[in-house]
Amino acid sequence: MGSHADDGCTRPGGHLMRAGYAVGGGEGCIAEARHHAASFLERARGDYGLPVSARAVDLTQLVVSELVTNARKYAPGPVLMELRITTDSVDVVVWDSDPTLPTARAADPGRIGQHGLEIVKAVTEDLSVQREPAGKRITARILLPDDPGGDTAGRDPAQRAGA
Repeated sequence: MGSHADDGCTRPGGHLMRAGYAVGGGEGCIAEARHHAASFLERARGDYGLPVSARAVDLTQLVVSELVTNARKYAPGPVLMELRITTDSVDVVVWDSDPTLPTARAADPGRIGQHGLEIVKAVTEDLSVQREPAGKRITARILLPDDPGGDTAGRDPAQRAGA
């Protein structure tokens, strides 16, 4: 898994820091992507004093794991991951070569597997899927600080259920 980091002053779009990674298909690539996400957030906490909670690190690693796993499983060719951070959130962006847009399936506790998108929708502040000229890009936003109300994603459960 290669990487490219772009650090410094606020970047276009209001991002303080960005890093991109090419995700290989070898053994351990998902664990490596999760490690990159945790290191990125630790750097953001240390370099910028951002309020990166333990919850945000855990959720970011979960989202990275789900999105990269799906891309590796369902799309031929390369998978790219980008992490972007602002003062209050981190975006996990995963690009793959398959133009088919994923959809969350209806809840089914008896179904084994294929719950990844449901999980990502439940724990993120925002989730968007865009078709690209080649493939698709999925962007998931996670809030950095802990929510004083205790809601996992920073939104009320009714809003999340309708997402």
